[in-house]
Amino acid sequence: MPIDILIPHIEALIFASDKPLSVIEILGFLQQIFPPEQDGEKLNLEEVQNAIEAISEKYQSNYYAFEIRLSGGGYQFLTKPEYHKTVALIQEEKFIKKLSTAAIETLAIIAYKQPITKNEIEIIRGVNCDYAVGKLLEKELVLIQGRNENIPGKPLLYATSRNFMDYFGINSPEDLPKIKEIINTEAVLPFQVELNFSSPSPVE
Repeated sequence: MPIDILIPHIEALIFASDKPLSVIEILGFLQQIFPPEQDGEKLNLEEVQNAIEAISEKYQSNYYAFEIRLSGGGYQFLTKPEYHKTVALIQEEKFIKKLSTAAIETLAIIAYKQPITKNEIEIIRGVNCDYAVGKLLEKELVLIQGRNENIPGKPLLYATSRNFMDYFGINSPEDLPKIKEIINTEAVLPFQVELNFSSPSPVE
């Protein structure tokens, strides 16, 4: 199918969606819009990807304040970084409220240790995490991924959600920065202490 026909339909789908759309999801919608005729060929992923690349190139122009980006596991229209402060002036109330320190710490543990049980989170943090985990579930930044069948009681397992990836602009947990990239590992390495276990000199 000609790319100039696909482009406006893909733009409309991404614009209207309240969540990022993957290439496979976009292909599924387009196949409903353009069902193959008898003996005709179905649209394929390569055609959709080529159209998305053309759309991306189109919105790189300085005439547009937004662009199409792969974020949160799919494509969406996002305001370009240089216009974030401008948009914030009128849409501040729509932004996700800042997370508390406890919630951020809990979210970081889940992100780097997932899937993880609440008890394991509490062992790492040293405090009860019921409220923090509840808030993260409420904001749909984490989700319940099942149960740990190897532990008595089969506790729930928590993992980051697609909304988490969307919120932080990544496509998978593998895109998270490595620990050594965000903290000074030398500052937390154990230091050596020389101990002298020889007998004390006798008092004269």
